[in-house]
Amino acid sequence: MTQSKKKKRPSRSLLLAKKIIIKDGGTGFGPGSPSVYHAVVVIFLEFFAWGLLTAPTLVVLHETFPKHTFLMNGLIQGVKGLLSFLSAPLIGALSDVWGRKSFLLLTVFFTCAPIPLMKISPWWYFAVISVSGVFAVTFSVIFAYVADITQEHERSMAYGLVSATFAASLVTSPAIGAYLGRAYGDSLVVVLASAIAMLDICFILVAVPESLPEKMRPASWGAPISWEQADPFASLRKVGQDSTVLLICITVFLSYLPEAGQYSSFFLYLRQIMGFSPESVAAFIAVLGLLSIVAQTVVLSLLMRSIGNKNTILLGLGFQILQLAWYGFGSEPWMMWAAGAVAAMSSITFPAVSALISRTADPDQQGVGQGMITGIRGLCNGLGPALYGFIFYIFHVELDEVPERVTTPAVIPGPPFLFGACSVLLALLVALFIPEHASPGGRKKHASPHGHPHGPQPAGDAKEPLLQDTNV
Repeated sequence: MTQSKKKKRPSRSLLLAKKIIIKDGGTGFGPGSPSVYHAVVVIFLEFFAWGLLTAPTLVVLHETFPKHTFLMNGLIQGVKGLLSFLSAPLIGALSDVWGRKSFLLLTVFFTCAPIPLMKISPWWYFAVISVSGVFAVTFSVIFAYVADITQEHERSMAYGLVSATFAASLVTSPAIGAYLGRAYGDSLVVVLASAIAMLDICFILVAVPESLPEKMRPASWGAPISWEQADPFASLRKVGQDSTVLLICITVFLSYLPEAGQYSSFFLYLRQIMGFSPESVAAFIAVLGLLSIVAQTVVLSLLMRSIGNKNTILLGLGFQILQLAWYGFGSEPWMMWAAGAVAAMSSITFPAVSALISRTADPDQQGVGQGMITGIRGLCNGLGPALYGFIFYIFHVELDEVPERVTTPAVIPGPPFLFGACSVLLALLVALFIPEHASPGGRKKHASPHGHPHGPQPAGDAKEPLLQDTNV
């Protein structure tokens, strides 16, 4: 520690850049030096703008597709998710060559491009949303930006700050959008969201500096990129190489598929089937977000220490089964609120899985291991919404008019959620076979003979899965 302090003292300006920002000199685009706070502002503005549109989008969706609301919602979100899964690694690889700033501008512009179309032409609005998935990978570029400007020991905290900012923007904005829509009309909400999106684009143009050092880029823009890095299926092909990792990946697929489908349709379900008002939906999102933050910080930490990694995963899956079954059979609003509290507890599963995969993989295989998990989640983001929309369609859960409350005579008001509970039950059964104390040393065929000289490598590898992250 003393040596590192001495090392940094000779160049005070470089130390500042290194500590908050950059490993080795940034470029001169934008005022000052690149920092994590630039990334935080970009993420907050983008998702705050979209959060404002939560209530208006639910109404416009039903008005545009009155006969097949859930099916079309699933198809739109499914196409967007699949396109994001396919394009995220390529955009990440290109940003390694051409720099992050230009791709931040590109992804934010195309992600927010549909917003003004909501009031101009709803059909074009939903069409542009679905194809915007090709560029709707802001998180991929943001994580790469953060990786450029932080050292290894600062990176997890920086990623946590970015993720917390995303959660914070969605905790506040749906409630604000619902209030403004009720008081002044949805047109004002769309104009405000468009203005915030424009502010985000201007902020990137004027204030965000380039994070990728000039000397880390190829000499010319025509330089080839690594197509292996740009292949979205590259990490998935490595799944079967280790039995423990295979079990973990199957668990993630079976548990995240219903979760991705649920996120795409649940707020529409609350609004149209359970009779929630726009304000109630916004309040539900806020409460669920706050409870999830507590669960993923305080509760997760306590459980990991007291019952261990594997048992924490099993407990999270158990909560998810209960939550989905409750959503599936629930017919009253209070049941949705109660199930929402259980849903917050189920959010501990994925952080616990990430921790387990990091303990299971060899030191020089961390990036590969995390990349498999991220790739599977990205695939689920495309398949889950389409699957849920199709199940709603099969069971004729549709609407003929926008009601204050729809009375569904069916025994199972939410069939996709019950299907999701069965899928997570299978995930729980698979997770039971994951070894309790898996360690990197057990994987001889991947182990490095050089021991700790490979120590720094995971930091570099760890960037790869993040470039494939399309969870948002």
